Amino acid sequence: MTKVIFDCAISLDGFFAGENRSPSNPMGGISMKLHQWMFKQKAFWKHIKQEGGEEDGQDGKLIDDVFARTGSYIMGKRMFDEGEVVWAEDLFEADVFVLTHEMREPWVQKGSTTFYFINDGLESALELAKKSAQGKDVRIQGGAETIQQFLNAGLIDEFFIHITPIFLGKGIRLFEGIDEDKYELKVMEIIPSEYTTHIRYKLNKK
Repeated sequence: MTKVIFDCAISLDGFFAGENRSPSNPMGGISMKLHQWMFKQKAFWKHIKQEGGEEDGQDGKLIDDVFARTGSYIMGKRMFDEGEVVWAEDLFEADVFVLTHEMREPWVQKGSTTFYFINDGLESALELAKKSAQGKDVRIQGGAETIQQFLNAGLIDEFFIHITPIFLGKGIRLFEGIDEDKYELKVMEIIPSEYTTHIRYKLNKK
């Protein structure tokens, strides 16, 4: 059964990204700090179609697992704009639905990645993404505002948070403005590692 999920890193004080995000300053310049645990893993570099990484550890298996279970993606326009100029061809190997007010024809890449630009809201994007996923999960890729919109709409089934042991002090918080009465949350799994703490949550709508 298809689930709607997100899987992302945050700092110990809850930040998903830094300030002043732009295509020339992706994630506000904090990605190296926030994602150090991921960059160390060969699995990460394999999935972005580059050489790199130092380890084939447990953290890398978790990276493999989320790619394996994901059948389609949804992201916001800001995230797309930051990634469009640097992402490898066919990076996602699945359909990606971009929430935007921009009218644009689908961007069909070599391989199995096509970006579709959705102008009529979350539910429309989700309906299309579920059909595309063919029984796998739909991953809400980001950014933080897009994840927040799906949470507040009651559309998330599960999420996996990787808490990096750093303080950022400022930036964009992942859980800013969340409706605290929307869900009952259950901790499904806690996995410690040298670089981060992975926590998987199940969400049940009240």
